[in-house]
Amino acid sequence: MPMPHAHKYKTSKILRHFGVLVCLMLMQGAGESYGRDYVILQSTTSTQNSGLYEYLLPLIERDTGLRVHVVAVGTGQALTNARRCDGDVLITHARPAEEAFVANGFGRYRRDLMYNDYVVVGPRSDPANITGQADIISVMAEIAKHSHYFISRGDDSGTHKAEQNLWRLAGIDIDPSAASFYRETGSGMGPTLTVAVELNGYTLTDRSTWIFFANKQNHAILFEGDKRLFNQYGIIPIHPDHCPHNKIDEATHLTQWFLSPMGQAAIADYRQNGKQLFFPNASQITTTP
Repeated sequence: MPMPHAHKYKTSKILRHFGVLVCLMLMQGAGESYGRDYVILQSTTSTQNSGLYEYLLPLIERDTGLRVHVVAVGTGQALTNARRCDGDVLITHARPAEEAFVANGFGRYRRDLMYNDYVVVGPRSDPANITGQADIISVMAEIAKHSHYFISRGDDSGTHKAEQNLWRLAGIDIDPSAASFYRETGSGMGPTLTVAVELNGYTLTDRSTWIFFANKQNHAILFEGDKRLFNQYGIIPIHPDHCPHNKIDEATHLTQWFLSPMGQAAIADYRQNGKQLFFPNASQITTTP
């Protein structure tokens, strides 16, 4: 015969075990949040797809002792992740959004880091006749006029923001649900280039990703050189008041390495097929802001 209150005893014992399990899970989560031995760099798919970090991370560890984990997403998602404290440092390329991020107290400061440019790639046959156009506004107008496939990232990335601005400057209202020639991938630059090649379409890409991209097939750069295609990257360490449990000192150290002559030289030295992909132009920090 069961002892009196045996059921209550078993239930209490189960609850105690459950409580211990929950505590262990919380401790494990805290360890991941507070005890990790690496810096989280929220950055863009364009920098990742270019091979830049594969080149830089060993140099960073050699020079600073820091281990860096890169989360490569679109600029909009990177800023969202950092607002949730899921990141210690940001490298993105949408200056107005970056400056708003700092102004709202999420980042300590923003500094110019490096630049490259955007180019329009498409099939060598150029069915929309954009080669030789006077400027990027004429290019966008010709693509819309001919209704030839244009493949957009559609992911709120820095590249997507730049593309949307070019349509606005051209006076063209693009409705993704209605424009039959306009396709959004909702993905990074590499996959978007792949779709553009498969559909024999046009797209806007940063030059560095295009140089690194291996599946060009019959595609080529058809328009470049307009000053409105300038592509500036910025670096932002997350503000300790907003994310006090982040890797604050390490984030400062990493940021300063990127902005230092050593870090800037490393960026300049990175090449693919003999071509320099990024051009350092850091605004130096003389004192800690």
